[in-house]
Order: sequence, then structure tokens, then C-alpha cells
Amino acid sequence: MSSKVEFPFPFTSDHYEYTNNSSPLIPARTVTVSSNYVEEVRLKRKLLEENHERCYRSLPISLESQWETLLLVFRELATYEPEHFSFKRRGNTYVFTNHLLQEEETFVYRDHSSIDFEPLDLVGRHVQEDLIVMGDRHDGLFLEAGQLCFPSNWSLTFVLGMEFKTIHTPVPAIAEFIEKVERFITRIRPNTAWERKNWSITISHKLDTPLETYSDWGKLRYHVTKENAGELVNLRVEVQRLFRLPVTNDILFSIHTYLLPLNELVANDDWLKKFYTNVKTLPQELADYKGISLYKPELLGFLEKALKRRKIER
Repeated sequence: MSSKVEFPFPFTSDHYEYTNNSSPLIPARTVTVSSNYVEEVRLKRKLLEENHERCYRSLPISLESQWETLLLVFRELATYEPEHFSFKRRGNTYVFTNHLLQEEETFVYRDHSSIDFEPLDLVGRHVQEDLIVMGDRHDGLFLEAGQLCFPSNWSLTFVLGMEFKTIHTPVPAIAEFIEKVERFITRIRPNTAWERKNWSITISHKLDTPLETYSDWGKLRYHVTKENAGELVNLRVEVQRLFRLPVTNDILFSIHTYLLPLNELVANDDWLKKFYTNVKTLPQELADYKGISLYKPELLGFLEKALKRRKIER
């Protein structure tokens, strides 16, 4: 879970809007180190150890972009978090030091024998973000590699190699919107980054909710009541960043996931009101897609009680 100070509250309007909401990042950073760094990196590594084929997949065509990503992220960590990370070059050898974990990674660039994992899998073990490489080909964007430990009801294995628009086909009423998003991504210039926030609702405090384990966490949606929603229900926000790799011209897509229990969210009057009105105005097909319909009356009942308690007009 995330502290309220760090939590990237996603709503700016008092009603639901389907929008890209992307904004440029200056400086063009791809990752963020939060107060949960050690806990979440250890969880990622545990998931990778236990379910590597589910959490890491790649195509051979992605290797150049993986190496480029490894250098980019290690340099970024050392540049913007110098008290926690350092990155040095000694001849042909690079040395990355993670002072938070008391670890060192030594490798020769583009020498696969110098590292124990593929480059994206290695660098991903030092950040909280899930990392996706999308190849920008003449006929579209394709998911060509990914380290995905904290997905929200989707499967990396299923979408590996799939075209960007096809991946998003299940989302209701998104065809025209996703065409615009893809055009936007293809126009991102090298060495620039854009950020957007995507929200959903998670029942339980699990960051890892992949499609493969739906039978374990999906059934919890049936257990929500007006009384326990504050403890069970979390607002889940993914801070998604898109960065154009300058050498390969591919796209690095990073996803930093935050959870905030409703018991903490309702302590902020502005957040409470905006969350309530966005859930209430959410179109039915999207409520169904996000799995909210199963407990929407109970969720709204809990929020309405909190609004009344805090004397906030609906």
C-alpha cells in the first residue's frame, strides 16, 4: 500500500471521463522510488522466482531495446536518486550499485554471458515498476518483452507479440479512442516521456492480480458489504509512463502501481467526493468490465455513509 502523501489520486473531475490524460514529464523519468521500495522489490523478486514464465516473457527481436532500457534505467536511478544508487563505467564494464539492497550488478554491455537474466528482467529487479517494451514497427506497436509482476487482470503470456490495438480490444467502446492513443504514442519523440494515470478497484491489498490467479482473488468481489468495504476495497492507480528509446526507436512502457484502502481515502473530503461521483457516473459497460458491478451498490452505500458522516453534500 502507499502513503496518502505519495498516492497519485487520479480524479480531477466530479464525473467520469474517458480520457488519455497524458502529460509530458520534465525531466523525462521512467521510474519512481517510493517509501515502499524495498518491500515491493522483494515482492517482485519472490513472484519472479515462483512464477517466472508468468511474470517475464520476451521475443528475441526485443534484445537491443532491452539493453538500451537497462542502461537508461540504471543511469536514471543513479542520476535522480544518488543517495540510493550509483552507476559507473570501468572500461567495457559497467557497475550498478543498489545501496538500498546492498547489491551490485556488474556487466559488459550487450554481452549476454555477463548477466544472469535478460537485460529487462535484470533491471526490473531493481525498480518497483512493471516494465514493458513495445516495438514500433511500420505496421503498428507490438508488445515484444515484459516483466509484469503486478498486473490488473491481464496476462503477459497471452498478449506477448500482440499488436497494441488488439490487446485493448476487450475494453468497451474503446476502438476509436485506442486509435487516437496509438497515433499519440507513435508521435512521441526520442528521449521524451509522457505520464498518465489509470484507475481501477481492487478487493484485498494484493498488487499481483494476474488473470492466471483470478480464481483466487476474483471471488473476493462477492464478499464486499457496506460494513467491510472500507477495509476490503482499495483504489488502485497505475502511473503509466511512455518513453521513446532513442537508439532502437521502440517504446518503454513503465507501470508503477499504488493501492489506497477506502478507509484512508475517505479521510480526505475532496478525494471522497470525487471518487464517489466518478464511481456513480461510471458507464454500466465499464463498471462491468472493471468488475465493479458485482459490488457497486455496497460500495456506493459505504461512500454515501462516509459523505453523510463528514457532512459533504452529494
